[in-house]
Amino acid sequence: MRFITKKIHAFLDYPVAIALMVLPFLLGLGGSNPLAIQTSVAVGAVAFILTLLTDHQLGALKVIPYKFHLIADFLVAVLFIIVPFVLSFEGLDALYYWVIGATVLVVVGLHKPEIEG
Repeated sequence: MRFITKKIHAFLDYPVAIALMVLPFLLGLGGSNPLAIQTSVAVGAVAFILTLLTDHQLGALKVIPYKFHLIADFLVAVLFIIVPFVLSFEGLDALYYWVIGATVLVVVGLHKPEIEG
């Protein structure tokens, strides 16, 4: 039941990147470690640039293959799940990372493979 197409994914990328940069401030992250804010903002900025460079409907320069973009999304999800343990995030800081990491894993897992040919 994979239904997230390349086009749907493209439309999700920019809002998610912006959310990663804004939500830490709106939610008041950083209570257990200031890196809870900084890490999300940095990943959001990189995600925004990656989206601009990705070869999909909303990519501006289209120099990064879409498959690489999906691999990067998967790695970010894994990073978000692991980072609370590595950086000793607690409470809302940890929950934020685990929820986003799990959500990105679901989105990548529900990606509809493209038919090549």
